[in-house]
Amino acid sequence: MNRERDSVDAGEPRASFGFATVDARAKQGLVNGVFARVARRYDLMNDVMSGGLHRLWKDELVAWLAPPKGAAPYALLDVAGGTGDIACRVLTASGKGARAVICDISAPMIEAGRQRAGGEQRLCFVRANAEALPFAARSFDAYSTAFGMRNFTHMEVALAEAFRVLKPGGRFLCLEFSAVEMPLLDRLYDAYSLTAIPALGAIVAGDADAYRYLVESIRRFPDQKTFTRLIENAGFERVRYRNLTGGIAALHSAWRL
Repeated sequence: MNRERDSVDAGEPRASFGFATVDARAKQGLVNGVFARVARRYDLMNDVMSGGLHRLWKDELVAWLAPPKGAAPYALLDVAGGTGDIACRVLTASGKGARAVICDISAPMIEAGRQRAGGEQRLCFVRANAEALPFAARSFDAYSTAFGMRNFTHMEVALAEAFRVLKPGGRFLCLEFSAVEMPLLDRLYDAYSLTAIPALGAIVAGDADAYRYLVESIRRFPDQKTFTRLIENAGFERVRYRNLTGGIAALHSAWRL
């Protein structure tokens, strides 16, 4: 897979937007446009694209997080949490003392999440940028993000913010598409994702270009070991990862000690 890194050209900050390289200041607006267009069908497309595997991957995240079952206070921050898939799973697996904050920069994704969550009293939504979280330091017991990290303009900044808002002893978990590490599967996955997913996006969501970007952004995301180093550089310790479905996705875990 071709995984090019963000670059700086002639002193101007640049960032990847799929296979394109754009002004870093413009990336967030472009990403916002993608998610505004796909929000209504986002969960359905996840099922179609992954054959339902994303549900098993998210269950694996919650199982590894192992939130407490008791009544003691427990606060989760789910960043780029959009439709609430992770946060709702964590609350279901947690005790009565748990609460979750879904933070997402996309208003349409938050609206989709509110409709899905109904009247869940332990869940609230905040619209904000992952690179400038509007929360006090050491506020949360856990930080999760699923399929959001690769859309951030400056991953290092987002990771530093994750570290800042976690309490000492807090847990970081990131589920993201990654580098396939099984021979043959990598070629099959490349062929499927680059051709079939944009076509499915056109049929199901009415937007091939949005899903072409989402597929391309996977190839610009760091592989498992490189992302591990970025997490460590943010100050986290005990960084580990698990490959899911041969590395199509990977789950990274770390602690603020």
